Amino acid sequence: MIDRINSQANIQSMLQTLRSVQAQASAELPTPAAITGQSERVQAPQFSDLVKNAVEQVNATQTHARGLQAAYERGEVPLTEVVLGMQKSSLAFETTLQIRNKVMRAYDDILSMPV
Repeated sequence: MIDRINSQANIQSMLQTLRSVQAQASAELPTPAAITGQSERVQAPQFSDLVKNAVEQVNATQTHARGLQAAYERGEVPLTEVVLGMQKSSLAFETTLQIRNKVMRAYDDILSMPV
C-alpha cells in the first residue's frame, strides 16, 4: 500500500491534479483591476442607507402585524397567524432597539477616549 502511495507515477499524477485544480481556481478569481475597482466602481452602501432600510423593514413588519390583527377582527385569518405576526414584529423592534443601544454605547466610548 505504501509503495503505491510513494510511487513516482502516483506523485506525478497527484501533482498534475493539483495543478489542474489550481488553474481552475485561478481562472475563477477576479482580475487585479476588478479587485482594485479600476474597471468598475461599485459603491458601498452608506451606513445611513443601511439604517434607513433596517428601520423601514421593522416598520413594514409592524404594519403587517397590525393588518393581521385587523383581519382577525374581521374573521379573515386565524389567531395563530396574528400571534406569530405580532411576535415577529416585537422581535424585530427589540432587535433594532438593542442595536441602537449598542451603537450609542460605542459612540459614547469613542467620545470618552483620551486623545
